[in-house]
Formats: sequence, structure tokens, C-alpha cells
Amino acid sequence: MTMDELASRFGGVFTALITPFKDGEVDTVAYDALVERQLEAGVAGLVPVGTTGEAATLADDEADALIARTARLAGGRALVMAGAGANDTKKTVEKVKRAEAAGADAVLIVTPYYNKPTQAGLIAHYSMAAAATSLPVMLYSVPGRCGVEIAPETCAVLMEKHANIIGIKEAGGSATRVTQLRAACGDQFIIHSGDDGLTLPFLSLGAVGVTSVVANVAPREMVQLVEAWKRGDTARALKLHELISELTDSMFIESNPGPVKAALALANLAGPEMRLPMVPVSADNRERLSAVLGRFTSASAAFQEMR
Repeated sequence: MTMDELASRFGGVFTALITPFKDGEVDTVAYDALVERQLEAGVAGLVPVGTTGEAATLADDEADALIARTARLAGGRALVMAGAGANDTKKTVEKVKRAEAAGADAVLIVTPYYNKPTQAGLIAHYSMAAAATSLPVMLYSVPGRCGVEIAPETCAVLMEKHANIIGIKEAGGSATRVTQLRAACGDQFIIHSGDDGLTLPFLSLGAVGVTSVVANVAPREMVQLVEAWKRGDTARALKLHELISELTDSMFIESNPGPVKAALALANLAGPEMRLPMVPVSADNRERLSAVLGRFTSASAAFQEMR
């Protein structure tokens, strides 16, 4: 696959799917409906068993089943990029192999959390993971959760060493990183925004897509935003950015995925249940989310009528 083909496949909205639970078990009925809603909205990719999917509390057989289920439901309509990270390199390699066996099209590998490896450690870690699979590998830098950031120069080394390391989900909260990554890795290195609120700035600087939390709630609007930018309709892209902005901000009033699960519950799309140590959002924040969701729903309906 050429880099142009890769950029085409990885461009657009990739939804970081929640994992709905009911009485402690994965709610497959709700999950299937959520995935179908994403596909109908035209997302480019689905990301099961990531941070938003509470991967840290999923058993291996649950994760495998969710990846296989997502691939089956997608049926080629969207790319399936499965979360496959851990803070142990051996476990990461195992997760990568299991994701490939379960039918994933690509893997998203978060930096090892808690350990805080050096950049040399990150190179060794990602090299072993990439060597264990033929799938495209997306690096995932999220220093707010993991305590370590992947340096642009480290990305360049990894890209040079492993042809299947093709890009990064960048969730460091700074658009400046896009320019730094492109300077180090070249313009063929695929960059996704890992922060919904920075999607438009990232696209303007050379990113090709977003791995999105808010798309669980608003897939149509996120897809429209990215598509508007791609076709050069910057005014419409800006309007959509502004439309989604308050909802996007509300997704992080507590730790992800609490708020997005609460919003989906308020919309009767899935339950708010989480696995410890994560707990549902507070009553006050649930009320706040309800108000935000109401304003967003009204504003979005009005916006769609203007098309």
C-alpha cells in the first residue's frame, strides 16, 4: 500500500468507541447499535478497546470478542484500528498479535503508562510491537495519562526502522506538535488529532484526521467538519467546529469516558455503567451534560436545515 493510499484510508473521523456495560457484562446489543450509528454517519474508522473503551478493565477474551465483533459489523465500510497497548512490552506484543488474529485492520499502541520509559525505551518497545505484526501501527502519545511523550525524533527513528509504523494519534494538547512531527518525519507521516477541540487546527497544519471521543455522540457533525475542510469549505468547517465546541469541552468535565457515557445515556443510546475504579459522573455534572446536550441537539438541527 502506497503512502497516498494509507493517507486516504486513515484520513477522516475514527471514533474511539465506548464499551457499554450492563450488569457488569459487555452490552453487545447497545454496542452493535452504536457501531451501526457510526457507520451510517460515514466515519472512516472505528477504534475498539482503546482508552475510551475502558480497555484497562477488559479481559483478553472480552477485548478479542469486541475487536472481532467490530470487524464483522464494519464489513469493510470502515477501517478497524484496535487499541493494543500496555505498559509491559511482552503484553503489548501479545495484544498486537491477538488484535490481528481477531480481524483488526490496524493497531493503535499507547505509550507505556506508569513506567515512564526513556525515548530509547520507547524505540525498543514500539520496535518489538511493530515487528510482531504485518498490520499498520499508529503510535499514541498522550502524556496526560501516561507521563511520557513520544518525541518527534523518536517517531522519525521508528518510521525509518519499521515500514508499518505509519503515523501517530497526538493527544498532547498542542497544535505545535503537528509542525514538529512533520518537520521530523516528513509530510507522509499520518497525524491524527487526539483532542476533539483541536481537530480543525490540526487539519489546518497538516493532520489528516481525528481519533474522536465526541463522535460517539455526534458522529455526523464530526464527519461533516472533516469533509468540509477536505473540500476547501473552511467557513463551513469553522461553523461546525463552533457548533461542536461546547459539547466537545463537556466530554472532559470528568475523566474520560465518564462524560461521554453519561451523554449517550441521556440520549438513550447506551447505559452509563462503568467498571471500577471508574464511576459514573456526579449528579451535578450529569445535569450540566443534559443542558449542553439539549443546546447541541437544537443547534445541530437548525444547522442541518440551513444546508
